[in-house]
Amino acid sequence: MPFFRKRRTRDNGRVTANDDTDLAARRAAQFEAMGGHEMFDRLTHRFYQGVREDEVLAPMYEDDFAGGEDRLRMFLEQYWGGPFTYSELRGHPRLRMRHAKFRITPDARDRWLQHMRVAVDEAGLAPEIEQALWDYLVRAADAMINTLEPRP
Repeated sequence: MPFFRKRRTRDNGRVTANDDTDLAARRAAQFEAMGGHEMFDRLTHRFYQGVREDEVLAPMYEDDFAGGEDRLRMFLEQYWGGPFTYSELRGHPRLRMRHAKFRITPDARDRWLQHMRVAVDEAGLAPEIEQALWDYLVRAADAMINTLEPRP
């Protein structure tokens, strides 16, 4: 979960309009605190530099590294309070469904996290932001595992 928790006040069980405004402002502040578009662009670019050279992960992209980089950047930006471009272009993220066609083993997850760790380390984030981002990335990577069997 993003490092700013959602706080809602209720009026007879309904979220008030002020809450939506407050939430939008807090999401925008969170996105900017993380470094905004520029940080997510650097993060995903550095991540894909490693993925392109990875013997397990690279074949999953079928030579669409630029598309994968854009999709990951847009998704992360949206998740962490930035624009909703990902959903506007692709609909609901449905991460498990979108990754179902790939054999994601614990080894693939570990490799994904290894490349992402390098990118996160180089992002220059404040420690509490880096930890929140890393915790999310680990949970997301764990959730993508869809087989325990090694490649045939």
